Order: sequence, then C-alpha cells, then structure tokens
Amino acid sequence: MAKNKRKTSVSTIVIRILAVILLIVGVVLIFNKQISNHMISHNQQSTLTSLTKTEVEKNQRKKGMYDFSKVKSMDMAQATRLQIKKTSGAIGALAIPDVNTHLPVMLGMSDDAMSTGGGTMRADQKMGEGNYPLAGHYMTAKGILFSPLEDVKKGELIYLTNLKKVYVYRIYMKKVVDPSAVWLVNNTKKKIVTLITCADGGANRWAIRGNLIKTEKATADNLRVFKMK
Repeated sequence: MAKNKRKTSVSTIVIRILAVILLIVGVVLIFNKQISNHMISHNQQSTLTSLTKTEVEKNQRKKGMYDFSKVKSMDMAQATRLQIKKTSGAIGALAIPDVNTHLPVMLGMSDDAMSTGGGTMRADQKMGEGNYPLAGHYMTAKGILFSPLEDVKKGELIYLTNLKKVYVYRIYMKKVVDPSAVWLVNNTKKKIVTLITCADGGANRWAIRGNLIKTEKATADNLRVFKMK
C-alpha cells in the first residue's frame, strides 16, 4: 500500500511539474511579441545610454556585415541572445524628435546591429559626407527601432552624431519603394541621410531622405536631443 502511495505521489509531482512547464510555455507563446519588443526596447536604450567617444572610436575600427541577403527578421530568440551576450556596438546616435525616435547607429547590418538600432549600409560611408544610408527593422510596436518612420513628415529634422559632431538634416523625401531600389544606398555628391525600413508587411520599403542643413561641434547642450542620458 505504501509503495502504491509513493508511486502516486511521484506521479502527482511529475504531472504538476509538466503542468507548470506547459503554463510557462503557453504564457511565452501568448506574450511572445510583447516580451521581444520589451527586450529590444531595453537593449536599444541601454546601448544608447552607455555610448562614449572611446566606444565609438573602437567600434569604428571594426568590420561591418553588408550582405543584405543575410539580414533576418526579428524574433524573440534573437532578442534574448542579444540581451545575454550584449554583443552590439554603436558608432553614433540617431534622433527624430517629431516621432520620438532615439536610436544607436550601428556598424553594418549584422543581426546584433539590426536588433539594436539603425545599421550602416556601405563600408565606406561617413557621417556628414555624401549619402549616409541606414537600415532598420520595422516593428509592430510603435517607438521601437525604425517603426516610427512611417509617421515622419517632410520638413521634419533628423539628427545624427558620432559624439564629435552633430549633423542636422531636413526631410525632403518620403516614399514607398520596391525592395530592389538599391540606388538608395549608392553614394552621392549631395550631403544627405537615407533611412530605410519595411513597408506593407515587408512587401515594400519606406525610404526617407533628408538634406544636411547644419553641422555643429558636439556639446552637452546639442547632444540632449539624442536622450543618451
């Protein structure tokens, strides 16, 4: 009789453990997007607030990944891995105050870079010179990564900084383009910034462009627009 009771007790414990595991899995599946969005938001903000001139200079010496075919869509596993490893490295910051966008500028288009901020799209691009293209993921949650780009308007300002200088651009173009519009990445004689993210559920792309209208030395005052502190 005691033996049967022990078996029943063990079975009950196993069933309870399985029930808890299934409950946890169910909760994760239900709130997958919310958890992922929270992780991405936390990572972009922590990367931004930890940005220093020394870190920027160190990251600028690294090699970025520029193979567009290797860019993957965001998922929870990717966001979790980035939280654990903290492998992202920023080379500057981006701000569009009118749509409450404050992001790190990342070197290249690796998973880590694209999961954290806007990634540079050419190995030779330099902030404040020619065309400075940045790509970012569109997230369904407003305010994360490049999702606010669909709300920008012509005439609004885009700010970039490498912590040495602050570059101010005025938006003059906003359009939906085909994914094959690689001309947007090409360098130009004109000093512009180009921001690209998904549109129409990934079928097309939002393309935003702005003209450089001002360049200033970075100071505590003009860096406030990036909300790095």
